[in-house]
Amino acid sequence: MKQTLAFLALGLSLAVPLAASAQVDTPATRSAQLHKLFENYWQDQLKNSPETATSVGDKRYNDRWSDYTGAAVNAWLARERDYLNRLATFDTTGLAAQDKISVDLLVRNLIDDQEGARFKEWQMPVNQFNGPQTGLPQVVDVMPFDDVHDYDNLIARLKGIPTVFAQVEESMSLGADAKRTPPRFVMEQVVKQVDAISNAKPEDTPFLAPLKHFPAGISAEDRKRITKEATDAWTQQVQPAYARFGKFLTAQYIPACRTEPGASALPDGDAYYAFRVRQSTTLKLTPAQIHQIGLDEVKRDETEMLAIAKKLGFTDLKSFNASIKTNPKLHATSADQLLGVYKGYIAGMQAKLPQLFGTLPKAPLEVVKVPDYMAAQQSQAYYDEGTPDGKRPGRVFVNTYHFADRGLENAEAVSYHEGVPGHHLQLSIAQEVQGLPEFRKHSYYTAYTEGWGLYSERLGKDVGFYQDPYSDYGRLEADIWRAIRLVVDTGVHSQHWTRQQMVDFFHDHSGIDETNIQSETDRYIAWPAQALGYKMGQLKFIELRERARTKLGPKFKLSDYHDLVIDSGALPMDLLEQRVDAWIAAGGGKPQN
Repeated sequence: MKQTLAFLALGLSLAVPLAASAQVDTPATRSAQLHKLFENYWQDQLKNSPETATSVGDKRYNDRWSDYTGAAVNAWLARERDYLNRLATFDTTGLAAQDKISVDLLVRNLIDDQEGARFKEWQMPVNQFNGPQTGLPQVVDVMPFDDVHDYDNLIARLKGIPTVFAQVEESMSLGADAKRTPPRFVMEQVVKQVDAISNAKPEDTPFLAPLKHFPAGISAEDRKRITKEATDAWTQQVQPAYARFGKFLTAQYIPACRTEPGASALPDGDAYYAFRVRQSTTLKLTPAQIHQIGLDEVKRDETEMLAIAKKLGFTDLKSFNASIKTNPKLHATSADQLLGVYKGYIAGMQAKLPQLFGTLPKAPLEVVKVPDYMAAQQSQAYYDEGTPDGKRPGRVFVNTYHFADRGLENAEAVSYHEGVPGHHLQLSIAQEVQGLPEFRKHSYYTAYTEGWGLYSERLGKDVGFYQDPYSDYGRLEADIWRAIRLVVDTGVHSQHWTRQQMVDFFHDHSGIDETNIQSETDRYIAWPAQALGYKMGQLKFIELRERARTKLGPKFKLSDYHDLVIDSGALPMDLLEQRVDAWIAAGGGKPQN
């Protein structure tokens, strides 16, 4: 196997074959053994991360949280090395193409984890987008509450929250000792999130929201007991744990945080950022190359945007952007109206999907608002996938915080990105595809998943949407937003830009509202390289589509191309390119897995 050298570089043993020698060695037996290993790995993942199990609808671990200690991280890495050892000598000769892809993906993921371990990201587990302060209530939000046992799981989890914060604080303290911390101003935003939850009344906290809607089958006696125990757990354990965490942040942690915004300020920071770039883009490009691509894409988008502005009677983008900010028709009048705009665009696209895809998702989709406790620090919208059984639908979360400040001109593009044909379609089909191991149905590669979302914004143009020139301008505004990310993310993390330089670049090259500029700037600082995957992935999807169109000529069919790139779940972009090239070489047509 081509991964052998990587195993040797990691110092791993290659002496443990997967197949038992007593069995007849055929492709069928090896495939069965392989899928058993995949299933064991998936079950290990669910047990190691109860939150993941909850998110995919597996209730077995809904009474507990993950172990967030360094010891647990190292134990999981050791488990992963065992899987690498078992895969190292496995013979894939004669196996189906998807089995070979599965081996390649799992090996790649495991090696990635091993290589990334040196940067000890577990010692920086908290920022305004990630961490227990917002992650724990989000898990409660996706837990099922069908019977008494489900509520008892909630109570057990509430009682376990002080341990979670104690473990996270220990990891953060180790990180502070090693000068491995987020920027100070990022953590000051986290304090606001913590305070918002710790100061909430019992009737307002998201942790007790399930008490407001008991199923009919739960008796009055059980309701009374559950309500008391859950409320006691909130007031006596959860709320004090949040308050202690807030004091830990303000008194101990934030004073120890770094002042420089870029990842280069971290120990081995340049190597860490290079790793994150490769992890996010799954492409072999340097930060400097990506920075230049961003500058080129910004210029291209600005040219198209200026053409629209001139058609609407404006001579430059600055004056047109200023007019958008003061145009009452392009701003929401209420939170409900903002939600309705997104619902309308998604419903319109649903009817067009058969023109673009042969395979369509079965999972339902709904549009809801971002929870109040996290809205101030969150982006414009995001998507949470539903459960494979369809009991919990996929959800597009729309941020209604300061709704009047949020322009409506890019709502159409964002609806396609987060809903259909973007995240909901892609992630739901991945969950529903038959024959793939479970770990692949839930795999995530930023360049693929977010690149597909951005590519989906453009698909609306292909089916005749964006009839309103302001919406078409909003599409380009959303696109330039992602191009700007390439510039400012690489700027701050590899070229020592200040935060103000990032904000200034946004102002100079977009009309994006101030609320989004501020929150997004902090996002790129807190989450190095994550934002690079969007534009780099979109560009690769477009490149591969046009390559297929050129080489296949009249045999090219857009829905076939889409089915090809969607029906195997998320893939690294280099592996996706190999798949598309093989399809082209075979003459195109309806793809066969």
